[in-house]
Amino acid sequence: MVDLSESPAVPPFEEGGDERWGYWIAGGLLVFLGWGLGVLLNVVLHLTAPSGGDRILGTYFGPTMGPYAWAVLGLGLFSGAVGVVLLLLGRSSPRGPLVLPGYAY
Repeated sequence: MVDLSESPAVPPFEEGGDERWGYWIAGGLLVFLGWGLGVLLNVVLHLTAPSGGDRILGTYFGPTMGPYAWAVLGLGLFSGAVGVVLLLLGRSSPRGPLVLPGYAY
């Protein structure tokens, strides 16, 4: 029989950590992956491809962008914009102590 009033095996997370680090890391990663890889690298590879196309790591890149490349471009623009919003949230949120989860502070 289980007593539901027992304390949990893992104590709940204490509040008061510095949430800005999470915003900055997630925002920077989304900007890098979205605008860096999804937009910049995608467009550069298609613009610099020869007329016969080029195969890089098993993926074909031609001189024109197909539907998959346009989808990657759109997803990259969107995820980069979400990353900028997260970076702005990191700037505007209050500073807290930098602690690891479960650390008694």
